[in-house]
Amino acid sequence: MTLTLYLLDPDPSPGWIPFAGVRPLAELRAGAHLVRERWETFVGAETAEIFALPHLAGFAEAGVPPVIARHAVRGPAVIGSSTFAPRGLAPALPAEAFRLVCRGITVGWGVPAGGSWEGPRPEARPVEVEGLVLHGVHDCVRALETLLRDDLLPLVGDSDPIPRGSTVVGDAAAVVLREAAVEPGAVFDTSAGPIVLESGVEVRAGTRLEGPLWAGANTQLLGGPIRASAIGPHCKVRGEVSHCVFLGYANKAHDGFVGHSVIGRWVNLGAGTITSDLKNTYGPVRLDAAGTTIETGLLHLGTLLGDHAKTAIGTLLGTGTIVGAGANFFDAVRTPKYVAPFAWGGTGRERMTRDGFLRIAERVLPRRDVPVDEATRASLGRVYDWCTR
Repeated sequence: MTLTLYLLDPDPSPGWIPFAGVRPLAELRAGAHLVRERWETFVGAETAEIFALPHLAGFAEAGVPPVIARHAVRGPAVIGSSTFAPRGLAPALPAEAFRLVCRGITVGWGVPAGGSWEGPRPEARPVEVEGLVLHGVHDCVRALETLLRDDLLPLVGDSDPIPRGSTVVGDAAAVVLREAAVEPGAVFDTSAGPIVLESGVEVRAGTRLEGPLWAGANTQLLGGPIRASAIGPHCKVRGEVSHCVFLGYANKAHDGFVGHSVIGRWVNLGAGTITSDLKNTYGPVRLDAAGTTIETGLLHLGTLLGDHAKTAIGTLLGTGTIVGAGANFFDAVRTPKYVAPFAWGGTGRERMTRDGFLRIAERVLPRRDVPVDEATRASLGRVYDWCTR
């Protein structure tokens, strides 16, 4: 039986800042794959629709299924939570209505043929599944430790030859190159896990890659130690990077340590931008999400940077910092713990104008061969309006 897959975003809450209301949460990366991609593998079907906030309808990003407001669903179908990262394939599913449950938490619903679904059904038959429940954006960092290595192991074995002049520490068979260009002098360390470089990835001399590591198509790795991260596609990364999630189309093209961080699309980190990812007390990291304190339980956590955020040269980002979508930070060397979306400067109350934000996007996106058409402008404009309401 072929199932239709729908994904359901939660209502906005502080734990999902700086991406709540900015992008469908199914488009966040958990391990090497987007949450949406994990559900598609789990169910064995492409996503038909993502149910999200009304202003995200028409979300303009290549490859993303239609994003619309929630509506009634006819079976046979699965409605998966965007805050759950499944592992592997779904078990045998019953013919009647069911709930998908992970360690006592409902993470999805099943609709039988001829049935319908209009919202959560706590009485439905529970079916236990494996995966990682995401309680907030910070859990995308936790997912690297939980999911990344296992995501990459099935990819080992199908690779182009490792170029001469490369140094391999560990098992050379755990290096997977798919039409990647590697300059002499690159180091691959697979001691802790595989390294997978997708089509079009460039690795410059002086880069040390430490697995588990995944780099998406057309990413440029420009030098320095880069470890235990999921990067791309279409990113530029240089300098020390550790345990980071890059959603794609982001620039960290200069030196400066960035660790245990989530970097949204179209982020640009100015030269010398540095994150702290460990408190001096070695205690768990708390987040300030627009005035709400979030206990992450993580010992290591750097910065959560929303889409289109930008930092000036020499910016210092303290442990557990949140930089809102579209924020342009340049007021001071060190950011506060929370920078509001579309902040202009970052330490005061000034906001970037709507037209100013769109003009910057119109300059930036074509640099990665992404056109800014009317649908894109309208989508970005609705995000701006929602975040600054």
